Amino acid sequence: MSTTIATEKLLTLEEYLAYDDGTETRYELEDGVLVEMPTESLQNCSISRVILYELMKLISLDLIAYKEIEVVVTGGRAKCRLPDLLVHTPESRAAIAPTNRSLITLDMPPPALVIEVVSPGTQNRNRDYRYKHTEYAARAIAEYWIVDPEMQQITVCKWVEGKYEDTVLTGDQLIISEVIPNWQLTVNQIFSKSQSPVM
Repeated sequence: MSTTIATEKLLTLEEYLAYDDGTETRYELEDGVLVEMPTESLQNCSISRVILYELMKLISLDLIAYKEIEVVVTGGRAKCRLPDLLVHTPESRAAIAPTNRSLITLDMPPPALVIEVVSPGTQNRNRDYRYKHTEYAARAIAEYWIVDPEMQQITVCKWVEGKYEDTVLTGDQLIISEVIPNWQLTVNQIFSKSQSPVM
């Protein structure tokens, strides 16, 4: 479960970027409030690695980010998201190359794809299915994949004329992606590979 961190006042984006509590804790900024990201479960980490491995076979490694790129999104107050996986466009990759922080600001081109693996709990589900869905669409990110271990489904959200059109995939359905056109794994294969015993 995510934890909201109390600060004396709502943070601006600049204050968030400068924030350091001396720990390795990962935070997102939601409407000026620090939200501690929960420690990922072994299952979620395994799913992310399966997807990462598949992406590495299909596109240039320098376009892939694994839990390391922050994306500033729009809202009533400052917001910054930290997707599980991200695929750059050449333009978004070039925009952050000369910067000191792996941060895609509002004035930079959006990435091509963001992927979130849903953590358990109503708050986490709302964040991925509702809030991030709206925020990533507002950034005109071409695709947003919501990978849901609990429901054993993947929702592919494709940006069309200012909003996402969602396709829920289950079982032996293959992910059809315009960003990753050569994708080969079905939904079942992603989840089953993430549960394979360590060899």
